[in-house]
Amino acid sequence: MKRSLRMLFSLLAVFALVAAACGDSSDTTDAGSDAETDGEAMAGDGINVGLTFDIGGRGDQSFNDSAAEGIDNAKSDLGISFTEAEPNADGSNRGELLQLQADQSELVVAVGFLFADDVKAAAAENPDVNFAVVDDAMLDFDNGAVPWADNIAGLTFAEEQGSFLVGVAAALKSETGTLGFIGGVGGFGLIEKFEAGFTAGAQAVNPDVVVIPQYITMAPDFDGFFAADRAKEIALAMYDQNADIVYHAAGGSGAGLFEAAKEQSEATGSKVWAIGVDSDQYNTVSEDVQEYILTSMLKRVDVSVLEITTAHVNGDFSSGNTVYDLSVDGVGYSTSGGFVDDIVDELEDYKAQIIAGDIVVPTAP
Repeated sequence: MKRSLRMLFSLLAVFALVAAACGDSSDTTDAGSDAETDGEAMAGDGINVGLTFDIGGRGDQSFNDSAAEGIDNAKSDLGISFTEAEPNADGSNRGELLQLQADQSELVVAVGFLFADDVKAAAAENPDVNFAVVDDAMLDFDNGAVPWADNIAGLTFAEEQGSFLVGVAAALKSETGTLGFIGGVGGFGLIEKFEAGFTAGAQAVNPDVVVIPQYITMAPDFDGFFAADRAKEIALAMYDQNADIVYHAAGGSGAGLFEAAKEQSEATGSKVWAIGVDSDQYNTVSEDVQEYILTSMLKRVDVSVLEITTAHVNGDFSSGNTVYDLSVDGVGYSTSGGFVDDIVDELEDYKAQIIAGDIVVPTAP
C-alpha cells in the first residue's frame, strides 16, 4: 500500500511539474525538455538530468547560476534534457524534490552541501539512479573515507586556492593596505576556506596588509547567503575603515557589496573595489556596477556539472569525490573588465607555485 501511494504521489508530482512548465509559478520547473538537435542522434538523447539548485535557484548571479550554465552546456553539447528544482525558503522540502527528480531522471545533481543527508537517503531508495552533490565529498570518513554508496559522487573545490589568487590581486591593487572579506555564513568550515586563502594571498604580497573579516550570519542560520542589504551595510562599514577592496563569498548577498562599492566611490570621489565569487560576476551584474568589480574568484561549478553529466552519458559514472583545484582550472580568477591585466604575470606565477606544491594554501583562517 505504501508503495502504491508513493507511486501515486510521484505521478501527481510529475503532472504538477508539467503544469508548472506550462506557465504556473512553482518551486520546480521543466527547463530542458526541448533539447535542440540537428537531426542527428546525440549521445545524451533520451537521458534526463534532474538539477536541484540550492535556495535562490537560477538567477542568483553566482553559485546557482554557475551550475545552471553547466546544465545548459550539457544540453547543447550532449543532447540531454533536464528538469530544474529549487527548495522552498527554509529548505524543508529538499528530500521531496530529490525524489521527484529521481522519479524522472537517470542522474540527479544537487547543488550545495545541505543536500548531503537527503541525497544519501534518496540514493538508497533509488539504487538505479545516479546522484552527485556539489560541495560535499560524499564520503564516509568514519569508515576509511569510502563512498556512501556506489551511485553517489561528490564534487568539491579548492576554494582556498582561487581565493589566494584574488587575495594577491587585491594586495597588488590596494592603495590603503586594508582589505575586507564578507562571508555569507560562517561556522561550518566552507566559507572559512575562502577567507583563509584570500588572507594568505594578500599577505604573500604584503605581510603588513590588514584584512577585516565579517560573516553575515553563523550556521545554522543560512540567511546570510540571501541578505544583500546586510552585505551592503557591512561593506560600507569596511570602506569607512579604510578598506579599498572587499571580497565576498556570500552568494546572492554579494549584490549588496557591488552597490556599496558604487555608492562609496561616488560619495567620496575615491574609487573602491569589490571582488566577486563563483561566477564571473562582471558579466552577471548590471552595467552600472561593472566598473567596480576588480575580478572574481571563479569556482567552476559549471565544469563539474558538465563533467559528471558527460560521465553518466558515457557510462563512466563513478562514486567518490572529484576535487576541482588550480591544476585542472577548477578554480581561478577572472580578467573581465581588464582591471587586472597588468598583474596577470604575477598571478600566474603564484598559480604555478601552488600547483607545484611550493605554496600550500591554508584552509582555515
